[in-house]
Amino acid sequence: MIEALAEPIHGRCLCGTVSIIVEQPKPEVDICHCEMCRRWGGGGFGGVSGASFSVNGKENVQAYRSSDWAERAFCRTCGSNLWYHFLPGNTHSFLAGLFDLPAAFRITQQIFVDEKPHWYDYAQETPMKTGAEIIAEAKAAGHTFD
Repeated sequence: MIEALAEPIHGRCLCGTVSIIVEQPKPEVDICHCEMCRRWGGGGFGGVSGASFSVNGKENVQAYRSSDWAERAFCRTCGSNLWYHFLPGNTHSFLAGLFDLPAAFRITQQIFVDEKPHWYDYAQETPMKTGAEIIAEAKAAGHTFD
């Protein structure tokens, strides 16, 4: 298990009206290749998370319920994607590109690899999990899906 970093990470949207601070960030980037993430951002979603977070400029954030179990947020001013909110676990994963991440950050896993298109690959060797494996892990952790 990777230990969280002591220093928070600071991120912002393209126009700067929304800024995010993630406390005790895990120095890992998870990549999701699901169809929804690809349509949302044009490619694999690289997400970072931590123990807690704060958002400045909340009045500029718009959330979109993308499925029964998730919502995604973006900046109303510039359109930057901000985060993925997994509703059953009430967890947030923030777009890695919003932050200038320290060198300690690495891709730790890729999920929904069964939905990844043929036209891109990530160079780092990581665990590769299918959508069915991720759903089974979530259910085993006690999360329910509406």
